[in-house]
Amino acid sequence: MGEIDKALQDETQLNDLLTSPNDRTVAAVEQLEGDLLILGAGGKMGPSLAQLAWRSILAAGLPWHVHCVSRFTSPDAARELADAGIGVISADLLQPGALDHLPDAPNVIHLAGMKFGSTGAEALTWMLNTFLPGLVARRFATARIVALSTGNVYPFVPVSSGGATEQTPPEPRGDYAQSCVGRERMFQYGSLDRGTRVAILRLNYANDLRYGVLPDIAQRVLAGDVIDLNMGNINVIWQGDANRVILQSFGICASPARILNLTGPETLSVRWVAERFGGIFGRAPVFGGTESGDALLSNAAECQRLFGYPRVSAFQMIEWTAQWIQQGGRSLAKPTHFETRDGKF
Repeated sequence: MGEIDKALQDETQLNDLLTSPNDRTVAAVEQLEGDLLILGAGGKMGPSLAQLAWRSILAAGLPWHVHCVSRFTSPDAARELADAGIGVISADLLQPGALDHLPDAPNVIHLAGMKFGSTGAEALTWMLNTFLPGLVARRFATARIVALSTGNVYPFVPVSSGGATEQTPPEPRGDYAQSCVGRERMFQYGSLDRGTRVAILRLNYANDLRYGVLPDIAQRVLAGDVIDLNMGNINVIWQGDANRVILQSFGICASPARILNLTGPETLSVRWVAERFGGIFGRAPVFGGTESGDALLSNAAECQRLFGYPRVSAFQMIEWTAQWIQQGGRSLAKPTHFETRDGKF
């Protein structure tokens, strides 16, 4: 656990921690039996996930390759991946024929989608989150597909409940969450119709030091901004732990599709998290609103049974996040809007 306990001084150390393979990721890639294709790899999670997979393949001494597909609106992400030895394919997957030109691969991770900015762009949201997954499921019908979804598909549940389980029926609020149910349905249909082995991971919320619910709260505490308590409780997971689960999930791909919640084991109070940051920063948080009796929460007990507890605790994430902000670490400036209760992002 030495690398977990140490302070993170810069992005080189952070990226190394996020992408370091372990015995489980090496064992996971040994079961791939071929190349890995990651769709939508230019976003927040894609680059570190791709590098984790590639480093695990190298550690296993296997001949497989990792190919990353994205529009790559940020050339830095494409350059970072290419410099690591990962295949980079620039493509707009909504363009006719784009999927046909991609290499065949027996293993596909689907990260492509839209959340922020979906309000006012509902048509594009549905195209990316529902129509495109239908095309992907058809194009890669013979592959194993791990598809990222979201805990936003669930209804709000009582804070004392421990969170929605995989058996909780979806009750999405707003176009974003509804379109994400659509994404799941497209992959489920492909799995039932063509026997495609699929795992659907309902994630909330992944945290890097450069983005996530915890950095959102920390920055507001430090700036003296009001912290909305209406969504008074949250789940979080370290992005490195989430990436490791994603990579291992090829082992649970099935037909019909397997659904799995992906988050940390704790239900965290937003007030408590803010006060922890306030104690570190020497600044009292400013709160607005009142905690509701329910929240958007997921129960990831099944994930932890399959893959173990996250290696990085919520306490460690809070300490790292506070230190990162205090030393002027870079932010991606992509707020999570975790406090949203009306489903409009």
